[in-house]
Amino acid sequence: MLRYAIVDDTCTPAQTQRLAATGIDYIQLRAKHLPAGQLASLARRILADIAAVPSAPTKLLINTRADVALATAAHGVHLTSSPNELTPAQIRTLYRALPTPYSLLPTPCTSLSCHTLADVHRAHTLAADLILFGPIFEKRIAGELIQPGIGLQALEAAVRAAQGTPVLALGGITERNTHACLEAGAAGIAAIRLFA
Repeated sequence: MLRYAIVDDTCTPAQTQRLAATGIDYIQLRAKHLPAGQLASLARRILADIAAVPSAPTKLLINTRADVALATAAHGVHLTSSPNELTPAQIRTLYRALPTPYSLLPTPCTSLSCHTLADVHRAHTLAADLILFGPIFEKRIAGELIQPGIGLQALEAAVRAAQGTPVLALGGITERNTHACLEAGAAGIAAIRLFA
């Protein structure tokens, strides 16, 4: 099962190292409000925190900021489903064009947010490495419904539509409902609160 944690600028070195030590596969840094320089500094710190954990498999992806991912030699980029975003192929081309030693990095990982089956088809066609699909379960804050979930049947349909591209369930994921997501065919889970 793939595990994908989404963190922001409140992520501490201890949290990063704990995630890496548990073998989490991906950490997505999502801090859209930060200027590029501050985001790059944070990304470098997170990369150093991951590197401090021997044999950690964890890869860092930067949310929507290919410039920051390239500048910090992060392991990849998370893209939204907007057609105005760079494509996974464009991200790979940018990484290959980097000067040595950055050009020696493994092929960058690209994950795409998808909310509809059309988004999933597009992500598969664009050769995304991972699809984050959701929200699977509803989101409530203080008992108030903030966002309805699309459900496990939609997740099953997304897995079929992805034609082999790994689909990670996103939205309202807990330890209790993780198994249901895997039973629906998800390759893993993506979450904020579960990994906080």
